Amino acid sequence: MRVVEFLVWLTDRDRIRHMHSVEKGRVVSFMLQYERHVRGAWCPVVRYDTAHGYAHKDEYGATGETTKTRLGKMSFDEALTYAEDDLRANWGEYGKAFAEVSDE
Repeated sequence: MRVVEFLVWLTDRDRIRHMHSVEKGRVVSFMLQYERHVRGAWCPVVRYDTAHGYAHKDEYGATGETTKTRLGKMSFDEALTYAEDDLRANWGEYGKAFAEVSDE
């Protein structure tokens, strides 16, 4: 199994953590997480992963609430591509809730 991990820096206080595992040319697990630097720490804002055996999205609120959404009947390959596209296109919108609590 091959594991790929890297960071995508969006600004000095916004980044996407990317990890996926591939076996025989297919994605077998992944985690993509948009994080914002708030009050000295990296905080998760939106996370896509396969931690429960299915592809899903977790949205974290600035006050600690979490919303989980299943990605439906996508393969892990399709879900990974969907997650990458969504985070790259919408990270600014997702981060707005955290902008008010940021000290930077």
